[in-house]
Amino acid sequence: MQERRPVTPISEFARFLRTETVGGVVLLVATAVALIWANSPWSQAYEAMRGTVVGPSALHLDLTLAKWATDGLLAVFFFVVGLELKRELVIGELSTRSQALLPVAAALGGMIVPALLALVVGWGAPGIEQAWAIPVATDIAFALGVLAVAGSSLPVSARVFLLGLAVADDLGGIIVIAVVFSSGLDVLWLGAVVLAGAAYWWLQRKRVRARWLYVPLGLFTWFAVHEAGVHATISGVLLGLLTRVRADPEEEFAPALRLEHRLQPWSAGLCVPVFALFAAGVPIGPDALRAVFVEPVALGVLVGLLVGKIIGIFGSCWLVIRLTPASRPRGLSWRDLAAVSMLGGVGFTVSLLIAELSLADQGSLLDTAKAAILIASAAASVIGAAMLIRRVRARARENGDDGAAAA
Repeated sequence: MQERRPVTPISEFARFLRTETVGGVVLLVATAVALIWANSPWSQAYEAMRGTVVGPSALHLDLTLAKWATDGLLAVFFFVVGLELKRELVIGELSTRSQALLPVAAALGGMIVPALLALVVGWGAPGIEQAWAIPVATDIAFALGVLAVAGSSLPVSARVFLLGLAVADDLGGIIVIAVVFSSGLDVLWLGAVVLAGAAYWWLQRKRVRARWLYVPLGLFTWFAVHEAGVHATISGVLLGLLTRVRADPEEEFAPALRLEHRLQPWSAGLCVPVFALFAAGVPIGPDALRAVFVEPVALGVLVGLLVGKIIGIFGSCWLVIRLTPASRPRGLSWRDLAAVSMLGGVGFTVSLLIAELSLADQGSLLDTAKAAILIASAAASVIGAAMLIRRVRARARENGDDGAAAA
């Protein structure tokens, strides 16, 4: 029985939290390197690296290194997201209507309100017709990392709620990327994607475990999605959602859990940080920072993440709890929930990806929007951490010496 403990929801959550916290530190270091390099005397070398083209042109894969990081490495990240999402939907925190109601509602509010605020603030500005999607995302690595450091004494329900919120938010972000940023769809290649997905599903159903089959099939699926005109990272989500999450009686772990254990360190410790190294290098001089607060699109992103997220997440929780049988996460007060909701404003990884997709041909506007993402994410982290620390201290005072000792 002891050997089965890693498959329980709480222990799986603890494993996920530990990995993503470490990954968040690596991500932060990669971001710092990108910012320093892009604003140093060697900035031209940074741009030359980002623009280096590699890959066979005959297969339409002559992409820049920055594009490979976005389309290739992030496909691994989204595969892990797909595995986590499938597990949560089937056997985890989102597997029943009562469990899923609050985090899903919070995620919807945390997407709709920031998008609306971004549209209102940036109304009429060139680029806002697609840039409105930038503040809909929440970065699970940074958000959980801040919660782990600053809110470690809060009940585990805070972490479970934030994980459920982030997973539902990831699903929403995936839908936005697939629907809004797909163009020139090729029906034949879409058919190839369907066939590849069906083959993967059949192999899973037949309990086939041969890597020599899955690796080529996964690469072909990625290529087919790329050629179909859909963003290539969607291939990772598709395969993740088709992976089996229930273990057979003779299995110690289901395939989805085995793949998470193997790939999550690579995703959090390599794929996402390398993407950040290529994506986060933006000018941060006085003029660039000033532009963040005067450029309507960038200002919309800033307001969407910093203001829209907490209003959308906390407001949706309040409405759902008032109007439905849903209740607050066990042991959390409204102030605790507000502090956790603030962490939704840490957009970072997926926000940077959506910025790359929505403003790809906008030049300096893309850099300004990225700077807004970085500023808003940093501010949301600091404000959220301060709110969490205050709540931990308040709970310690309310609980007396026992609470203080626990804190």
